[in-house]
Amino acid sequence: MALSKPRVAEQGSLRGKKIIKYLDDQKYKYEIIEHKTTYTAWDVSQTEKIKPQEVAKSLVMKVDNDCLVAMITANRNLDKQKLLKVINAQRKKLKLKNYKKIDFAKEVWMKKNLPGKVGAVPPFKGILKLDIYIDSLLAKNKKIYAGTGEYVYSFRINVSQFLKIENPVKGSFSKSKK
Repeated sequence: MALSKPRVAEQGSLRGKKIIKYLDDQKYKYEIIEHKTTYTAWDVSQTEKIKPQEVAKSLVMKVDNDCLVAMITANRNLDKQKLLKVINAQRKKLKLKNYKKIDFAKEVWMKKNLPGKVGAVPPFKGILKLDIYIDSLLAKNKKIYAGTGEYVYSFRINVSQFLKIENPVKGSFSKSKK
């Protein structure tokens, strides 16, 4: 079956002008993909007929009293304990104390503290002011689709550029869906 070509939207059609300014300021090469309303990364992949391995699921996590973003492919689940090990390995390098607890951030906190809509979190450190962790399987792609803060748009971005600009911590912390 041939894959349909995603619809590229006009830059002005995305309400999150702050995020567009950020991407332009950082000299990102990106496309804004317009699609039907979707609430999950999996739905984006199915709606746009994109491999789910190319769609980033950005999960806001609470570790002790701090928050961060973990990025995995749309076709995998997060292994919270593996993520905690990756986080603590990074903290050890920085001579910081280990975190003990990990869980998903509360929706109320996300609505109050993050730009855009819950479930459409844009994974950009300069916008969120949160550390970013990327699963090694997602980082292997050439391009990925990422959240824009809206349910009807996604960004298609170059992974090597994303890794260079955002400098996320890479690790293996996803698992197969059951």
